[in-house]
Order: sequence, then structure tokens, then C-alpha cells
Amino acid sequence: MTSRPRASLRRILEDLGSTVMDVAASPGELDAEVTGVHIYDPLDELLLPEGGLLLAVGVDSAERIRDLLDAAGAAAGIVVKQPVAVDELVRAKVLETGVAVLGLTRAASWAQVAALLRSLLAEDDLAEPGEAPPDGLFALANAVCALLDAPVTIEDRSSRVLAYSERQEEADAGRVATVLGRQVPERYTRLLEEGGFFRQLYQSREPVHIELKGEQISRVAVAVRSGDEILGSIWAAVREPLTEQRQRALADAAKVVALQLLRQRAGADTGRRLRADLLSTVLAGGQDAAEAAGRLGVASEHLCVLAAQLSDGTEPGAGHPGTGHAGGVPTDAARLESDRQRFCDALALHMGAIHPKAAAALVGSVAYAVLPLHPGGQEETRAIRVAESFLARVGPRHAANIGVGRPARNLGEVARSRADADRALRVLRARRASGAVAGYTDVHFEALLLQLSDLVKVEEQVPTGPYRRLLAYDAEHGSELVPTLRAYLDAFGDVNAASARVHVHTNTFRYRLKRLIEISGLDLTDPDARLSVMLQIRIFGS
Repeated sequence: MTSRPRASLRRILEDLGSTVMDVAASPGELDAEVTGVHIYDPLDELLLPEGGLLLAVGVDSAERIRDLLDAAGAAAGIVVKQPVAVDELVRAKVLETGVAVLGLTRAASWAQVAALLRSLLAEDDLAEPGEAPPDGLFALANAVCALLDAPVTIEDRSSRVLAYSERQEEADAGRVATVLGRQVPERYTRLLEEGGFFRQLYQSREPVHIELKGEQISRVAVAVRSGDEILGSIWAAVREPLTEQRQRALADAAKVVALQLLRQRAGADTGRRLRADLLSTVLAGGQDAAEAAGRLGVASEHLCVLAAQLSDGTEPGAGHPGTGHAGGVPTDAARLESDRQRFCDALALHMGAIHPKAAAALVGSVAYAVLPLHPGGQEETRAIRVAESFLARVGPRHAANIGVGRPARNLGEVARSRADADRALRVLRARRASGAVAGYTDVHFEALLLQLSDLVKVEEQVPTGPYRRLLAYDAEHGSELVPTLRAYLDAFGDVNAASARVHVHTNTFRYRLKRLIEISGLDLTDPDARLSVMLQIRIFGS
């Protein structure tokens, strides 16, 4: 079993997301370890252990926040409902005590937040990498089914079925198709979208009754939300409107489902972060690489690193009915991050099917994979074929590029293979490619030119010699001498081919060539002079 990441304030905030809790006043880095969750009671003496997180129920003024900070001792932080009364005195007290002040969304209940925080701190609730998420949602679906006396599904924002209750046979054909496919069929989501039901559902905090036509029986649905963030929805197939009591029960059930979804998301995110941290350590190739590789279960010899990234400007998995609602709408950035994670999950599955000791994780915007390969030559070529096979499989859903590094004989060479893969991927981005794979050895020269361009920019270097004179002349006179020179060099001095490239007559081209030699002083018979101007054209552009 891998060791669990330390429960710091920063990690808890990342798990919950800013829609639930954010920082109102910070003493600096949020690396303080959280050891437990405690509820403030003004009638009791405040005895907080080191690292405790205090839920300041009923505290709403700057003065009371300062008093709590004084009494909090070595606590990790205090949580206050938003809007948090933070003034200069509170900020000074935070810096003095080293205790952070966090703001909790007003839509959250203290009981729900306390349970959620304790679940995040409970080691047993955090799934280890590779473990399946808990099936508590199915138990919740059955409980809601019993409360409403109707078959129930719990769905995410994309109308995918996360869990369903018993008695689905009592519903209609649409519900049966939904459960069997674990996804609401497109024709039904389109009807709901056209009828404005998704907008109504996501704008309301109460259950919504939806009358369906034809053979479909009615639905009652309620949005599952955390603050203003829509996590999903609960759908019950009913033959008549719910009573007021059952509507309240459904609304209460949505809060419990929200808690479970947040717990599952927190556990999954923690596992992903742990894998990303371990794989980053392996890719760095330092003294901790062997231990990280052992914890990940990856091989330590004959490896190849692949760097995969969604193509810039793509929008894989374009929205679904209901994502365009007001309130809780996922932003383009959030959708892109979700697409990146699904893409990485697919890469990990593909690599795991090829070799049991492969590993993949998302690091920033790049999904890295470490693929063990049997020695025997052509390892990079075999890795390229694996990458091409993967892109062919996910191409309809994800437009992406993959850079492949040179093989690493051991963990000490993995960092070099990762750098190779990054450089190959960068070449593909520079080409504006999509759906392409490149091995480092195949794009070595282009990668070197990009590195040289970086150096030129850092040192703020500018064109020199004949090339600088040609650029200045073209800028002043509106001439085309630099494109003429580039066409000539690209055509290896073949005037006929070069003139065709710039769409001018050969005599016109010869005249321009003569003029650029006169103006720049360039000696085209000197191979060093040709190389110098060719490199400047490639680095500075024409």
C-alpha cells in the first residue's frame, strides 16, 4: 500500500474546490497539516489541538474572528461563512498567529461540511491508485427509491448514469435504455433540452416535475449541487406528482448525494495527484526515482517516455444538453481540464494493456507515460507505433499529439527520455500539427532550432550581417528580397524551382538575386555564409 499524502490545508482546498471553500486571509504558504475538524461552541472552553481546523459556527464579525485567532493556538485554520469580515486588523492577526481564515459558501450546511472534511481526513475513505470508487451511490439510490416509492437514477452533468436503484423495470423503455447504456440516450436529452427542462432544473433548488409525452412516464428531478457548482442530478420516474413531504425528502437526498459525490471526487483527485507526484519523481530521475518507481509499480529498466497533449484550440467532447445553463456552468477551462484527465485515463488504460508495469499521469497539461520495452533494437520505433495506435483509437474523441523520447536503459536515463519527448512534442506544436506522433531522433534538428531560438530570445539577440541589411531594405522599400533568398536556398540554387516558389518569372528572380547580393554583400558561393543566413532565416523568420 502506498502512503497517503499529508492532509494539508492546501490539499483540502484543492479537494473541495473554490466553490465550496476559499482563502479569506492567509499567513503565507498553506502547508500546515490538518489533524482534525472541530466545531466552535461559545459556551465551551476552546481547546484546539495542534493542526486542528475550527468550524466557526455563528461567527460573523471581524472582532470575533480576531478573538478566535488569539484563542486558536497552533490550529491550522478557522472556517467562517461567507462573506468573511476581513479587515487590516484581522490580516495582521493572521500573520501574527500563523492561523489561516477560510471562507465557506453560505449554501453549505455546517453538518455537511464537517462530515465532508472528516471524510477527507479519514485514510480509509481515500481510494488507493487503481482502486474502484466506493459503491455508496447505489445504496443512496436505493434509499431514495424507498423514500419516493419510485425507481431512481443518479446522473452527472453529462447525463451519464453514476448509480441506479432497484425497480427499474417499473419505468419505461427510455429508463431501461438509460440504465443499460449507463447514459441517457441522445434523443431523450435532446427532447429535454429543446423543452427547456435542463435550464429549469439547474436554475432551481427545488425538485422539478417534468411531463413527458408518448409512452414515457413523467420524471421528477432535482439538481445536486455544492454551493453554486452543479455536480449532477437525481431523476425519479413517477406516474403522478410527488407529495410535498416526498419533495422535501428528494431535496434533502440531493444534499447527501452531493456529499458522496464530493467525497468520491476528492478520493479520485487525491489518487491522481499521488500518481502524478510519483511519476514526476520518476521522470526527474533523481535519487528518489527508484523508490517512486517501486511505489508506482513501474519497471526500472529499458523504458521509453511518451509526452501526450491535446492539440491547441481543440474542444474535444463538445458540450451536452444542459451544460449551457446559467449558474454552475462549467467554464471552458474546466471542460478542458476534464478532457485532459479523461485523455490521460485513456492513455493509462492503453499503456497498462500493453505492459503491466507501465504508468501514466497528468502533469500540468501533458499526459506522460513510462512504457517498458523489451531490449533488442528499434525501441523508439516500437514506442512510436504504440503511440500511433493509441491516437488512432482516441482520435474521434480527442485530437492530440505525442512526442516519444529516446529509450532509457535505466531510471537514471529517464529524465533524458522525458526531455526528448517534451522537445518532440514542442516540434509538433510548432508545426501546428494535430493527431501526430514524432520520435525525438526524427525531429532532432527542428528541436535544436527551437532551443536556439529560445537562447536568442533570452539574450535579446538580433539579426546581423547580410540578413540584417536585407531585412532593413525590404522594410524601407517594400521589396521581396528576403523571400527571394529563402526560396533560392530552399531550392539548392535551382533558379527555375525557386522562381516557381515565389511565383515570378526566372528573369525577374535572377534580377532580384543580383540586387540582394549587391545590397547585402552576401557571398552565395561561401558555404559558411549560406549556413549563417539560412540559420538566421529559420531562427528570426522571414
